[in-house]
Formats: sequence, C-alpha cells, structure tokens
Amino acid sequence: MIGLLLVNLGTPDAPTAPAVKRYLAEFLSDPRVVEIPQIIWQPILRGIVLNTRPKKSAHAYQQVWTEEGSPLAAITKRQTAAIAAHFGDRVVVDYAMRYGNPAIGDRLAAMKAKGCDRILIAPLYPQYCGATTASVQDAAYAALGEMRWQPAIRTLPPYYADPAYIAALKTSVEDSLAALDFVPDMLVASFHGMPERTRTLGDPYADQCLETARLLGEALGRPLNVTFQSRFGRAKWLEPATDTTLAALPGQGMRKVAVFAPGFSADCLETLEEIAIRGRETFLSAGGTNFAYMACLNDGAASLEMFEILLTRELDGWLAPS
Repeated sequence: MIGLLLVNLGTPDAPTAPAVKRYLAEFLSDPRVVEIPQIIWQPILRGIVLNTRPKKSAHAYQQVWTEEGSPLAAITKRQTAAIAAHFGDRVVVDYAMRYGNPAIGDRLAAMKAKGCDRILIAPLYPQYCGATTASVQDAAYAALGEMRWQPAIRTLPPYYADPAYIAALKTSVEDSLAALDFVPDMLVASFHGMPERTRTLGDPYADQCLETARLLGEALGRPLNVTFQSRFGRAKWLEPATDTTLAALPGQGMRKVAVFAPGFSADCLETLEEIAIRGRETFLSAGGTNFAYMACLNDGAASLEMFEILLTRELDGWLAPS
C-alpha cells in the first residue's frame, strides 16, 4: 500500500494565549528555526518570549480564525481531501503539521498501521529552507527512527521553478487581477523572511524565492517587486522588508498595489493578518489609495492540478497506472 503525507508548518489548536504558548514553545524550540545554542536560547524563550508573545499572537489569530478553525488547517484538510479523491484507493492520503496537531510521527504510524509500506512525504513548501523543508524531514526521520519495521520513504523535492508551479501561480495571479476593480501600479510578491545569516551559511531559500519571482514575472509579462516578511528578533533579515516597502511605495508614486505570497501553499496568519490586515493599514496610512491581497493557491483548481502533476511524478514506479 502506498501512502502520501502532506505536511505544512502548523497552527495552534485554538486562538487563545495558552494554545499559542504551547505551539510557540514547540516551534521556537526547533534548532532549525532558531539557530542559537539551546543553552543560551531556552532561558530567553522560557523567561521572556513565551511570557510576552502568546497574548499578542493569540489576538492576531483571532482576527483570522474561522468556523472551520485555523485557515491553514482548514485549507490543508481541503487540499488533502481533493488529492485523496484524485488518487482514489490507489493511495492512502493524509496530512500532518510540523508543529502542533496532527503530528508527523502520529500520522506516519497511522499510515503504517493501515499497511503503507511505501510513503511519499510532501512538505508543502515550494522553496527549500533548512527551517522548513529540512525540519519536516528531521521530524519524519526521527519518528521513523523509533520504528523497527520502517516503510520505504520518498520526499517531494522543492518545486520553486517547476513549470507546473509557475503555471499555477500565473493562473492564480491573473484570475485575481481580473477580479479587481482597479489596475495596480505594482505587484508585490511577499515571501516569508529568513535571517540573512542563513543565506551566508549556504541555505538556498532566498535565491530560490528570487528565481520563482523571475520565472513568474516572465510568465506574466510584467516585473514583480520581491519583498520578505515576518521578521523576528534583532538579527538582520532578508531585505527588502514587506512592511517597510508598503510604507514607502505611496511616496514613490505607487498608490495602487496588489500583494500576493507565492511561497505559501495555503493562506495563514502570515498572509491573512500580517499582509491582508496590517499590510493594508500600513499602505493606506502612508497615502496609498487601493490595496488588494491576492489569495494563495490554496485548494483552487490550479493548485490541485499542480499537485496532481508533482505528486504523480514523484510516485512514479510505485503507483500503478490509473
């Protein structure tokens, strides 16, 4: 039996300070995420960060929480259901979160209990980064390390330049632009930020983001303004920053802007609250007149077609023809 495990970043179980604190404790304790020696970082995390940040973050989650729960969890569930319907009984399809629930180890164990002896693990990150893709693989192999009888494992490679991904983005952006009641002076492609140090240490993430934007700009026939969001801490992060860019654009004559987040496979706190709410406020308060946040690929038709292409290719040799 073949298994397919989709994995995204994660989310608190509820938009409350205690739930967010549990989530952040796991997330920020990952040495892939915070590359500070744990003997130094843990006292800061436990003594300061986890006593100040959860309440603020819980308020942010409350702004985007839905009847289905966290947007990221709800969209990932819908993506999983649609992909499962595509593959039918040929593949057992499930999903997990790197942080929070459902946990990677739990879902791998459940898939093995269902008879899956071959599993494709698919981190839903188009661009590779040690803090995302590698962390998913770390967690998966740690769980496998506890198993006496392990299934065979494959992992989905980064797909930042894959023609199927670029085509899906092009369709999504063009459809979103066509639905606007104004013509943007500029398109901003906002990617999640990383400390600049990760780039100097050899992480390919920043360069892969730029390549995605280059290929998409060529496909759209117009330039994209690339920015990086979600700075945390005092270290120097990748630039230009999304928030400072949005504050500066009106003064440069760019008073109508559309922002999208091509590095995210599903809308989440970082897109819906940080950009669609706070980014809008920043831009308009700086003198902008029209602002639009254009949704991620999510579970739209273009997204599902892309995943069917990518996942079928990675299952080649395992998957019997349909």
